[in-house]
Amino acid sequence: MIMSCSRMRRFCGVMLAGVIAGVGIGVKAHAQAAPLEVRVVVVTTFELGQDRGDMPGEFQHWVERYPLEQSFPAPGTEHGVLRYNAQDHVLGLVSGEGPSHMAAAITALALDPRFDLRHAYFILAGIAGVNPYKASLGSAAWARYVVNGGAAHLIDSREIPADWPDGFTPLQGHVPDEYPRPPLHSIAGDMAYQLRPSLVQWAYEYTKAITLPDNAALQAHRHVYQDFPEALKPPHVMIGDTISSETYWLGARMNRWAERWVSYWTDHQGEMVTTAEEDIALCQALALQAKAGRVDAQRILILRTASNFDMPPTAVTPATMLANAAHEENLPGLHAATDAAYRVASPIVRHLATDWARYKEHVP
Repeated sequence: MIMSCSRMRRFCGVMLAGVIAGVGIGVKAHAQAAPLEVRVVVVTTFELGQDRGDMPGEFQHWVERYPLEQSFPAPGTEHGVLRYNAQDHVLGLVSGEGPSHMAAAITALALDPRFDLRHAYFILAGIAGVNPYKASLGSAAWARYVVNGGAAHLIDSREIPADWPDGFTPLQGHVPDEYPRPPLHSIAGDMAYQLRPSLVQWAYEYTKAITLPDNAALQAHRHVYQDFPEALKPPHVMIGDTISSETYWLGARMNRWAERWVSYWTDHQGEMVTTAEEDIALCQALALQAKAGRVDAQRILILRTASNFDMPPTAVTPATMLANAAHEENLPGLHAATDAAYRVASPIVRHLATDWARYKEHVP
């Protein structure tokens, strides 16, 4: 059959339209594919090198041991890759260090159409500085409270009034112990979050008997803290609250401020045990995404493991301490802390994920 040019053009146009429509339907169907239901998101903050086969940071043990074998590109995050265990529906994330990286990574994940996070538990498993008055190197602390140590008014210590304990006052306040206390959440900032008490207690009870790694190097480092009985104890699992600040502070005076600050913002219910950077941003980002129904802010756990003390032993200056621990690779308890973070958090992750019939609707 021979067609005229005009009929041929019409025929080709119809065929092309059909092809385009078919491609459009395929693209639409792909775009509307059901997102993966994630049961647990493991949140870490840094990896020292590769995700496998070298000196481990916070993420490598999860990739190799859990394992998290499947990879997804993660645009909008510092690390650039998400890892996934398809059998347990467990997703692993490296946020990047600092609250800005954490807030950006969690927001990017919450908005990612590939994942359904509405019932997901978020478990931050990371290393931290530790208060030697409260715990020892290698110990693991489940936080009840997360307090913002980065939002404050500050007067230089050389100019503070003689009757002030330190130079910090709350935003919306003009003295260190401003009362009535400013609100925890306001235009001035989010100052503290209380994690779901029953969930924190459940995680602690489930993991408190876990034996944590100890070795001669840790024992030697603990030994110089003779004026701190809790610092001399072997590593153990405990409940202890965390202060979150982008400034990497250290020293006895800063430790006293952090203890006071946590107590102040928790109505004297909290106890400063660990210090890290990202925790407040994790809570802030998830609280905001919960308002949009994308996550459940009652399903957050934070485990911090002690890689270093936040103040030196007696007769050692903070500057000397800083010179020996300015980089993660040199932290005296780094290997023990990354190991402890996996040992303590992974049983919780696996239990939640594998008993999903119970924990999807029922938060412990």
